[in-house]
Amino acid sequence: FDVSDVSNPKELHKIVIGDRGTQSTALDDHKAFLFDKKKNLLVLPILLAEIKGEKTGDNQYGDYTFEGAYVYNLDIKNGFKLKGKVNHHGDLDIFKKSGYYIIRDTFIKRSLYIGDILYTFSDSVLQLNKLSDLSVIKRIIF
Repeated sequence: FDVSDVSNPKELHKIVIGDRGTQSTALDDHKAFLFDKKKNLLVLPILLAEIKGEKTGDNQYGDYTFEGAYVYNLDIKNGFKLKGKVNHHGDLDIFKKSGYYIIRDTFIKRSLYIGDILYTFSDSVLQLNKLSDLSVIKRIIF
């Protein structure tokens, strides 16, 4: 938002993630997302629901297709640019096959960076990824 005129804020950029059923712990917990203006970095935990095929109405829910974190480059000029995704499942097919009974101990709860390494935490995994390309450096399973 451009709030240079506080009585008339203007939306500059917007991103819509997923379909009905998509969730993020950042909606309820301000500590769940990471933002750093100097690095133009935004990390959001996401449980992604997507509707496959034709949408049949406003009340239709999507199927879960991803759980992890979306990593964005974010700046005023360019808005949101998805840099990549991080997950704690390793193999997303395992997650997709779980259906409604998703594996809750791999929900990413927090993220932080030290230097050029992104750290993400869930109840069962601490994972280190390079910020440059999000490749996995190390996974520690609890």
